[in-house]
Amino acid sequence: MTTNQEAQTGILSVMRKPGKTGRGASFNPPNRFTSIVVEKGQGDLAEYFVDPEPDRSVLTKFYIDHTKSILAKNDSPDIGFRYSLNPYRGCEHGCIYCYARPTHEYLGFSSGLDFETKIMVKHDAHQLLERQFRHRSWEPQVVMLSGDTDCYQLIERKLGITRRCLEVFLRYRNPVSIVTKNALIQRDVDILKELAALDLLLVTMSITSLNHDLIRGMEPRTSAPAKRLETIAVLAEAGIPVSVNACPIIPALNDEEIPSILREASARGAKFAGYTIVRLPHAVKDLFVEWLKRDLPDRAPAILSRIRSVRDGELSCSDFGKRLSGEGQFAETIEQLFQSSCRRYHLNETKATFSTSLFASPRRSQIDMFCPPVPLFLSESCFFSPFLITLHRRCRRVRSREACGQAFPSS
Repeated sequence: MTTNQEAQTGILSVMRKPGKTGRGASFNPPNRFTSIVVEKGQGDLAEYFVDPEPDRSVLTKFYIDHTKSILAKNDSPDIGFRYSLNPYRGCEHGCIYCYARPTHEYLGFSSGLDFETKIMVKHDAHQLLERQFRHRSWEPQVVMLSGDTDCYQLIERKLGITRRCLEVFLRYRNPVSIVTKNALIQRDVDILKELAALDLLLVTMSITSLNHDLIRGMEPRTSAPAKRLETIAVLAEAGIPVSVNACPIIPALNDEEIPSILREASARGAKFAGYTIVRLPHAVKDLFVEWLKRDLPDRAPAILSRIRSVRDGELSCSDFGKRLSGEGQFAETIEQLFQSSCRRYHLNETKATFSTSLFASPRRSQIDMFCPPVPLFLSESCFFSPFLITLHRRCRRVRSREACGQAFPSS
């Protein structure tokens, strides 16, 4: 993003230097919507695109997102939710395989380092969410928090946008499903307990591997596996329903960890489980391949070969029904391993349930039909205006008390 664009967008004052964990991506692949691409070695212009200090720390910048709506609608038949809420666009976690990376290209950024270091912040997300719930057309239903980027990424500790959104979910009694890789969610146990008590919540902790060293390279800024397991225990002890998501499964890399991930999660109180197989859309393919060759050079050929075996010879798939679970013999083997592990560790024996009957609708009551606002034509010069004005004022007081009691019930 250029300096002028940054000024128009509104860059936040908070900026953070990366810690010892580093970054997932090591470069910025070209934006597929950009018509001009200058590659290394392409004439005199190439020198301006070469990083003069390749080992320097990359600052994380945060920009104000002036979005007018907060819920993204999903029409995919293989996804179990219709609406999702992403308080942030871009993600500091830096997971190298993240399928959401290409969405940053719609903003004029890159799927690589830009996705991890240029974060759009929806500072008024809670206000937009409340506006949505107050809309007459809203029907109470599960909202996924988040659908793309992690709602508990590092900046959330400072900004608290996700927490304020949870307060809105609780106020209006609308169900919410949370998925995260960060132990920061423990901060909000007080609100989560209240949501769970009303049957309005499911928390999913995503665990890709129990290998700490692998996670540090593949998901550099997520919580360590041990902290995620600890979080499952803390949430379960508080009476909060928890699911574990072995996601993504990368054939020939972490597929053999499915039983151990499910075992450890179940031992700490998880009741549900799921998994997806990795897919590498657009520039994510180049980022992942580069990471493999850099971090796991000896295993890279076997891993890429296995991924292609479940993706019909490709590294990605966008077909509904296939993109999440893969296809072919090895994909079936992974499915069987997952199902047998669920049976062994007593996961998915019941289905997660959500209540929509408690939704605190702010819709106007029927009295509104008989008591509209005071007409402008009523004035002191009108013979019966004092009587009508008094009647209207009484009706408005009744309507006000009823609306307050309905929209903001006691906790």
